[in-house]
Amino acid sequence: MFKRFLILAITASFPLASPGLASERYQSRPPVMISPDLSAPWVMQLGGTPQRARVHATQPARQGLFDRRIQQRQVQQRQAPRSTVTQQRQVVRQPGLFQPAAARPARPTKPQIDPIFLPQVVAYETTQKPGTIVIDTNSRFLYLVMGNGQARRYGVGVGKPGFEWAGTHKVTAKREWPDWRPPASMIKREAAKGHFLPVHMAGGPENPLGARALYLGSTLYRIHGTNAPWSIGSAVSSGCIRMRNEDVIDLYDRVKVGTKVIVM
Repeated sequence: MFKRFLILAITASFPLASPGLASERYQSRPPVMISPDLSAPWVMQLGGTPQRARVHATQPARQGLFDRRIQQRQVQQRQAPRSTVTQQRQVVRQPGLFQPAAARPARPTKPQIDPIFLPQVVAYETTQKPGTIVIDTNSRFLYLVMGNGQARRYGVGVGKPGFEWAGTHKVTAKREWPDWRPPASMIKREAAKGHFLPVHMAGGPENPLGARALYLGSTLYRIHGTNAPWSIGSAVSSGCIRMRNEDVIDLYDRVKVGTKVIVM
């Protein structure tokens, strides 16, 4: 009898834990410890083979690819019938494989240029010797005198209002995929408009000087390519004569250092 009374007394003094007390006991759970073995190389391999890093083409490789595409296009145009060439030229655009440069003009809704500004051989009477370059800034044409009353004509972009100029110079240097170092005056002028130009930009398809450049005398002016082919036939530059990359490459291969250039 005494033992039964003692058991009942002990049970009354220590009641059984309720579900509520159990949940409160484990509210703050201990941190989960991960064994260092789980980071072993053989464990990491369970997630599959890591992907290969993407290899970006170097700048010279991209330039070479661009040149080869232009050359292939020129060969195809020479081999095609005249009517087919004219139709193809009307939709020729610079490949949009690269990101636009900071100095690239806003792209218009219709990026095709007027077919009149595409290269062609025209009748051209002049007293200048064959091989001379004559640039008519009013009509936006560059003529490479061929002799026999003919010239090879290219469409060009010229200086915008306030940046027009005229004169006679010689080609003093030729550069493929030239670097661009905008003058301090241009950087300051564009910054005032909210356009921030780089101090230096390496040559490449994004560069505003395009694929080739012919330097004129000791001036800052050049005949060069462009990253905005739709601007050909317009007055948009700071005085330089710009051409489509396809056309400036063609002209570049036809003229030499020392070539006479007349801008009027």
